[in-house]
Amino acid sequence: MARVRLSVAERREELLRAAVEQIEARGVAAVRIADVASALGVSNALVLYHFSTKEKLVAAAFAYAAEDDLAHLRKLLGRRTTALRRLRAAVRWYAPTGQAKGWRLWIEGWAAALREPALREVTRDLDKQWKAAIIEVIVEGVAAGEFHCPDPTGAALRLTALLDGLAVQMTAYAGAVSRAHTHEWVDEALARELGLKREALVAAVR
Repeated sequence: MARVRLSVAERREELLRAAVEQIEARGVAAVRIADVASALGVSNALVLYHFSTKEKLVAAAFAYAAEDDLAHLRKLLGRRTTALRRLRAAVRWYAPTGQAKGWRLWIEGWAAALREPALREVTRDLDKQWKAAIIEVIVEGVAAGEFHCPDPTGAALRLTALLDGLAVQMTAYAGAVSRAHTHEWVDEALARELGLKREALVAAVR
């Protein structure tokens, strides 16, 4: 059966989706151009036409996956509710839940970024955008008098560092941390950063 002819943009998106799936299945180091091509039934030359090297394909695949994450984050933080509710929803969504597929992708990316400058730029940009979004909501909450936080930038860094660390534990060591403990520790950290009691935080977002 003949393949449907796709536009350049459609073909590129198809290749990026396939690359993300192959990275999740094989890891950055093991994945090859041939794996992506084979998954779609196209030639290696077609993949190289769009991305020229494996490194550029991998970096673009991570940027593609990141945009999905950032779009969901913007949706959560754009809701018409209190800054505290939006902030907790975003932090809870970012937190690892035991379904490690997505986190495996990012842990792979962090490791590969140590050696790949293009990928390092992608992961660094994602990190900056996450922190900037969290900082913005903290600042809004402080201005509205919902909570007190003298250092929104430091709070965002500490919160995301905790979440990243818990994700590594849960992804690399099955059963090391329970989902219940993760939610408890994340709420405790968030409450501490906002000058609230954990009980008050939980009651305020019900």
